[in-house]
Amino acid sequence: MNERNGINVEQLMGTIDAVKKEPEIANFEFRATTDWLGGGHVRTSIQNFYGAKQEDTSRATPIIMEGDEPPVLLGENHGANAVEAILHALASCLTVGFIYNAAAREINVESLSFDMKGNIDLHAFLGLSDKKRPGYENINVKYKVKADAPREKLVELCDYVQKTSPVLDMLRNPVKVNIQMA
Repeated sequence: MNERNGINVEQLMGTIDAVKKEPEIANFEFRATTDWLGGGHVRTSIQNFYGAKQEDTSRATPIIMEGDEPPVLLGENHGANAVEAILHALASCLTVGFIYNAAAREINVESLSFDMKGNIDLHAFLGLSDKKRPGYENINVKYKVKADAPREKLVELCDYVQKTSPVLDMLRNPVKVNIQMA
């Protein structure tokens, strides 16, 4: 098996080739169910999804994610709050993109970390302003990487990852979201 950075490169390249031949393989539907537990505490369950032209039931038990607010925002710290979860999602997506693409480019990564800072003004969230946006005003990302490639190749790789990151795309571009009562 041709493995690099913990990734089976043959399988990765096989997946890319399969999608080139049969584009509908790339259509996925991910799902999550969130229940309110009291106060700011929520629990999200993630299990099955649709992808590669079939229902995926490989997760025997659901992945559980807890969300809450810190005490200063009336919560009890049962989990990260939603805007912190966005930082996690972005860092996770950038990490996966970096590692997978490094493997495909024959770059061995010894370590990789992302430091994220998001600035938000809560005036709109608290109903005190209709001039401020309720979401992040900006997110700053710094990364450190130790790998067997020159700096310019690593910067080029990160530039590519930014162009292909689903989460970064969702943050930079509006996504149609439909909300309705069941």
